[in-house]
Amino acid sequence: MMSQQSNETAENAKSISDGISKNEGEVDLLQLIRVLWRGKFLIIGVTVIAAVISVFIALRQPNIYRSEALLATDDSSSTGGLAGLAAQYGGLASLAGITLPVNEAGQKAVGLAKLQSRQFLGEFAFRHSILPELIAARDYDSGMGELIFDPEIYDVVTKTWQREVDPPLKPEPSFQEAYEEMMGILAVNEDPLTGFVTVSVTHLSPILASEWVTALVSDLNREMMLEATSEAQQSIDYLSEQLEGTQIVALEQVFYSLIEEQTKTIMLANSRPEYLFKTIDPAVIPERKAGPSRALICVLGTLIGGFVGVMTVLTRRYAFGLGKEA
Repeated sequence: MMSQQSNETAENAKSISDGISKNEGEVDLLQLIRVLWRGKFLIIGVTVIAAVISVFIALRQPNIYRSEALLATDDSSSTGGLAGLAAQYGGLASLAGITLPVNEAGQKAVGLAKLQSRQFLGEFAFRHSILPELIAARDYDSGMGELIFDPEIYDVVTKTWQREVDPPLKPEPSFQEAYEEMMGILAVNEDPLTGFVTVSVTHLSPILASEWVTALVSDLNREMMLEATSEAQQSIDYLSEQLEGTQIVALEQVFYSLIEEQTKTIMLANSRPEYLFKTIDPAVIPERKAGPSRALICVLGTLIGGFVGVMTVLTRRYAFGLGKEA
């Protein structure tokens, strides 16, 4: 009997405790709502100020434009002939100490790596004298079709750099700075299904964006062509020396075949302006801006303002004890 009464008392106490906890939770939520309601003018004020600032910032942002070109390549054209010779004459060539390429990295992969390399992009910026447009451009006058430069960075009249930088940097941008700026506006994407490559440049000037994409592809093809012809000529010179020193007829056939393939490489490289990357869809001057998204800037700014307003009210109430009811 006593045990049954004790169990009932414990259950009643638990029910009362749960009810009190629940009521306390409801009271805390209601209190939080009251605190926010009393601080509604502060929240609204901070939100409005943030919205106005975000609109001002969004309107101050210059338009940027993106121009792109679609490219295609043929990996097999560079090593297909040599690979066939390797399968046919690999054993004989090894007797003469010659290793024929079988599974070399494709020229396409090499070309894409070169396109994004420090050496190529740095030389591109200096070769085409685009450092002012790359680093000092502040805005673009679409009516005049001209860039507006920051006078604190570059003086257009005297064509001198005016920027103030800390050592080891100098007023005139360095090779490495040119590379970093180029990487900031260049995008290279390869479609894993089709193998097509998209090269794009983003800039304040739609005209320059288009011109730079075209120049990048052209310069890359030219460098790859020069490298291929140089390597082929070196191979021909070496194979010719080996041919003069061999007395084995079978090896002579190998050397003649290799020289023939290298000669074909030189002829092919000199006969095609687009040696490695063939342009499927050339770059054009974009008519629509790629950014910025001014609506998104305004929305995010307003949301951040509302959040700051709420946190300010809660901090005043619970951290400093301000805003309590009288």
